[in-house]
Amino acid sequence: MRKLALFIVLLGLAAVPALGTVETYKDVAVVDVNCSKKAAADPDSHTRECALKCAASGFGIVTGGQQFLKFDAAGNKQVTEVLKASTKKDHLRVDVTGDVQGDTLKVTSLKLL
Repeated sequence: MRKLALFIVLLGLAAVPALGTVETYKDVAVVDVNCSKKAAADPDSHTRECALKCAASGFGIVTGGQQFLKFDAAGNKQVTEVLKASTKKDHLRVDVTGDVQGDTLKVTSLKLL
């Protein structure tokens, strides 16, 4: 009986990550962490040049209500690559999907619009 109870508990714990909060954000502004507070009011004016200068601080998105959700290391790498390849000057918007863990988004897909 004890083994069955332990098995059920472990099975339940294993299922928790599968029930994570995977979210998709469409047409949201991407900004670097350094500028996230001042750019929250008008993130579309934040320039690609500034974002790349501050890339070492990391990136994230400005969601509804001017909230900032930062990217994990993989997301930072992806957004840096797409920004370097882009010719957009500002209005940096993305469609992004990932697992929300606290104030961090573990990015699974990202597309610059």
